[in-house]
Amino acid sequence: MKKNITQVQLKNGMKVMLKEIHTAPIISSWIWYKVGSRDEVTGKTGISHWTEHMMFKGTKKFPGGLLDKAISREGGRWNASTSRDSTRYYETMPAAKIDLALRLEADRMTKSIFNAKEVASERTVIISEREGSENEPMFLLGEAVQHASFRVHPYHHEIIGDMADLRSITRDDLYNHYRYYYVPNNAALSLAGDFDTKSMLKRIRELFEPIPNGQVPPRLVRPEPERKGELQLTVEGPGETAFTQVAYPFPNATHPDYFPLQVLESLLNGASGLSYKTCRLYRALVDTGYAVDVSGWSESTIDPFIYRITMVHRPDKKPEEALAVLDAEIQKMQNELMPEAEIHRAVKQARAVFAYGSENITNQAFWMGYTSMFSDYSWYATYLNKLAKVTPQDVQRVAQKYFQPSRRVVGIYIPQGKVA
Repeated sequence: MKKNITQVQLKNGMKVMLKEIHTAPIISSWIWYKVGSRDEVTGKTGISHWTEHMMFKGTKKFPGGLLDKAISREGGRWNASTSRDSTRYYETMPAAKIDLALRLEADRMTKSIFNAKEVASERTVIISEREGSENEPMFLLGEAVQHASFRVHPYHHEIIGDMADLRSITRDDLYNHYRYYYVPNNAALSLAGDFDTKSMLKRIRELFEPIPNGQVPPRLVRPEPERKGELQLTVEGPGETAFTQVAYPFPNATHPDYFPLQVLESLLNGASGLSYKTCRLYRALVDTGYAVDVSGWSESTIDPFIYRITMVHRPDKKPEEALAVLDAEIQKMQNELMPEAEIHRAVKQARAVFAYGSENITNQAFWMGYTSMFSDYSWYATYLNKLAKVTPQDVQRVAQKYFQPSRRVVGIYIPQGKVA
């Protein structure tokens, strides 16, 4: 894997990562702010996501209504997203037009307008988004399981926030959040594509270095205590299908156990869904008629999060039957060493997904910034080597350590029939 990236810290503390890729006349630029739902206190949940929405309302120099047209006219695309740990904005443009994206991001780092009418309008949009999610069984179940998994840590709440907070957050709350976290020493800029590093860095310095740094925002430090017994819950809602979601504790992305667990995840459910019908849980649950579908996923986070397994139940089977099959399959992995050939297959599968997700210029720029939020670029550069070193003993050990019934949350969604 190529590691030819340039990493610089500006005088105001902002990180800059540049990677020349001359395969096409395209440049992708990402700016990352280390703030997400993890940084939100009760009463302000959802504020990071809402602030992200407000950043598209424009500045005096770049009015909101003109931004989309300007980017599209130049043949570019742009978007943003908020996660548990970060908020990020990107533009992928023809190489000759990237200066528009850089000027835009430098301007809205300090000059975004939080107009009261726009705030009120966006409140309606986000509340509507939340209400739409509440009609989805998987959102209702997932939120309940997440709430139960984190009583102390701020990963407790969903990124969109709680409805009570979406109704009460004010314009000043949003603006203060923006001014507090959107400072250069809490930001990272990652660019990949068809540029000359020396001249690009000079331009970045011209645009971003004059922006004064701010106080380093403090982080909420509220470690989740270890669970002392299985917690079971039920959620009732619309629909005709029952679901079960099981959440096990999962280490953060820089923990040594993260990589054996990625292989275990590939064995159980496939690497990000790739060829999952040949994986252990699908064969044990779906091929035998105990469930309609099964899937699992983890996340790369700053603090320990959860690994979720979701089963879609057949109407003629009880959820408890599928859960018993799941438990038996996990117990096999705890009691027996996986065959080397199966480990190699799982690693190969995970490598393929990783390579596929790294191949285009936008994704290359993404990975540089993404890893800077919880580690640094070496995490990405050494990812495949660390996977390749995972042994059957490693997989068995992490299965025994993390997949204990006494440490999990089990949520069952009970459908109440179609809603008129």
